[in-house]
Amino acid sequence: MEDKELNLVEHLEELRKRMIICLLSFIIFFIAGFIYVDDIYKWFAGDAKLLVLGPSDIMWVYFMLATVVAVTGTIPVLALQIWLFVKPALKPIERKITLTYVPVLFFLFISGLAFGYFVIFPMVYRLLVNISQGMFATNFTAERYFSFIMNMTIPFGILFEIPVVVMFLTALGIINPFVLAKIRKYAYFVLVLIAVVITPPDFMSDFVVTLPLFLLYEVSINLSKIVHRKRLKKQQQIELWEA
Repeated sequence: MEDKELNLVEHLEELRKRMIICLLSFIIFFIAGFIYVDDIYKWFAGDAKLLVLGPSDIMWVYFMLATVVAVTGTIPVLALQIWLFVKPALKPIERKITLTYVPVLFFLFISGLAFGYFVIFPMVYRLLVNISQGMFATNFTAERYFSFIMNMTIPFGILFEIPVVVMFLTALGIINPFVLAKIRKYAYFVLVLIAVVITPPDFMSDFVVTLPLFLLYEVSINLSKIVHRKRLKKQQQIELWEA
């Protein structure tokens, strides 16, 4: 009983340590983002002349951009800390395999952001502006403009993580490709709902967003199959060696 309590305390202490590292990382990246916020603002805004309705709007935009930088920079640190936390429970082979997922997580998150910013955002932005031509004066506040960009990019940064998360969970034996294939129609339904929610109400926008989400899910299933086969093969080799 005492051993279990000691193990629990050790795990909680280790978890606390990992959380503190992630928090410090977030703060460091946030400060860095705040220092270079002018350059980040100019890169996103381009030639657009954005309005502010008060001093608080300026600070809100600054904090939002710095937060995005902090979240993006903290993603690989968070992934590494999660890996270090579960590392003691993994076998040597599993440690090597799962460690490779850390840089992939960051790469996919950046890819998702890029897809949202360079593909989805311009398409939706042009559509909404064209609809309003001759009806409204299209002057945008900085707060609404950057909120719109975040809504068009952050969800894709998260959704693009699906393949590597599936591979990681498959490597740990938590899920397998057969389960993913079995729930495909339910997963598709959820992805369609996500696409409808994060895009304007027109078929083309929904289609452009839904298609890559379906592709991501199918890629996840195939990657899960590869990882699952390798995992079974490794287990068989270990069992034969132990026998």
